[in-house]
Amino acid sequence: MSNKEINPKLVEAIGYLGSLLSCITFVPQVYLSWKSHSVGDLSLLMVLIVNFSCVVWLTYAYLINSRPVLIANTIVLILSLMLLYFKLTF
Repeated sequence: MSNKEINPKLVEAIGYLGSLLSCITFVPQVYLSWKSHSVGDLSLLMVLIVNFSCVVWLTYAYLINSRPVLIANTIVLILSLMLLYFKLTF
């Protein structure tokens, strides 16, 4: 099956589903870190890599005009910036 045979609305729906799943992966960690004020086991390097990764993905999403990728990485960047803040202040 070529890309031309795939329904564009289905492709967009898959993009939004992937975006939703990417976003919710960080929610439990952010909530637990905020509630417990404990981030000792959280890797600072991992948080920095996630932040940088989001910036790269946001650039890519902007260049190809991909709304699902843009939305997902904006939300993940906000959540990972929260984790970075927690890591530096708790």
